[in-house]
Amino acid sequence: MRTTREPRGAHTEDRRSDKLRSFLQRLGPGLLTGVADDDPSGIGTYLQSGAQFGHQVLWSAVVTVPLMVCIQLASAHIGSGTGHGILREVRKHYSARIATSLALLIVIANIINVGADLAAMGDAASVTLGGPNYAYALLFAGLTLFLQIRLKYEAYARYLKWLTLALFTYVANLFVVHTDWHAALRDVVWPRITPTREYATTLVAILGTTISPYLFVWQSALEVEEIKANGDAHARGDATAQAKTEARRILSDTWVGMLTSNFIAVCIMVTAASAFFGHGVHQIESTRQAAHALAPVAGKSAILLFATGMIGCGLLAIPSLTGSAAYALTGALRLPGGMSQTPRSAGTFYAVIVVCTVLGALLCFSPISPVKALYWSAVINGVAAVPCMVMVMSLSSRRAVVGKMVNARAVTIGGWFATALMAVCVVVMFYTMMA
Repeated sequence: MRTTREPRGAHTEDRRSDKLRSFLQRLGPGLLTGVADDDPSGIGTYLQSGAQFGHQVLWSAVVTVPLMVCIQLASAHIGSGTGHGILREVRKHYSARIATSLALLIVIANIINVGADLAAMGDAASVTLGGPNYAYALLFAGLTLFLQIRLKYEAYARYLKWLTLALFTYVANLFVVHTDWHAALRDVVWPRITPTREYATTLVAILGTTISPYLFVWQSALEVEEIKANGDAHARGDATAQAKTEARRILSDTWVGMLTSNFIAVCIMVTAASAFFGHGVHQIESTRQAAHALAPVAGKSAILLFATGMIGCGLLAIPSLTGSAAYALTGALRLPGGMSQTPRSAGTFYAVIVVCTVLGALLCFSPISPVKALYWSAVINGVAAVPCMVMVMSLSSRRAVVGKMVNARAVTIGGWFATALMAVCVVVMFYTMMA
């Protein structure tokens, strides 16, 4: 009996498809964290940076990729290796006072970030639909709060992430707007650093929105949720074989998330440099003005497209901000918490989410323009990041804490270098402000 044989190419194609499917299925906390990193605060900061300094700060978005990967890997190792969040481990290995102080610092920074994001989302909706921006901001606050309580973040993010595809218009923009690529590449390879207060503050803002405290807590917490979702009884740092598998997954997942995040950041900076800096516009005062950066490729639809992307990113990022604040505080206080639990079983966790959302919404009534609020929330995150990074690197480098998930030497070196760079930038910023 003759059997039909499938072409050899069909088997090869099937294997490639299976490998791709398997790879995509392994993506989780790292990718979600990377997507959350491009929140409205990040978009506003990158736009303002490109408008103010052109290509002169472009190097920062490139240099921070490996540094982001190192610090996020260290954060993920804490969650995966211990089965607990960062602040709970800080309390266990240092003191309750240090853990609570760091948690409150993260909560305050996140509330300001939530307020800036909601204000930008409200402004984007107002520009598109008309009406008062604060009304839309309150609507978005109520919507995100309802969804956070009623839905798991994974299900919530699965739908909202499609809205953020509008940001890829900045990628298309690079092929339309006139860009001096020679100058851009030169400033990446050989940066022109200007010793001014404005330049130092902008650099802290870029680093603060790229390497933010809430991202450390968030990725660590998502790794803990992964352990719970898979029904594991123990942290993955206890078993050698499992630790190696998890380390490989975390590494690829984190690289994909951070590369995606910073690729979009570079595209936004280059677009702003061409659309604003190249035409003598160095300050972005409104959402409508920021949307015009997309005009070369989107035409009359630029405002609608920008608003859609801004709102989508905000709806996706706000749960990570309020959620990380809740994880931080409940971890520091050793209280029940987590997205896998109900409001009844983790009352304090969900109470923190509610308080952060409500206080953030109230900040929308501030007279500060949404674009400036986004920028300064990034600066505040940069300042708050330094002590948090010290704790993350200290914990993740100790085998007694994370077991088999201890940092590789390259991660340790990169993470401490990122910490030192952030600290130096913050010190220089304060020095130039007082000079």
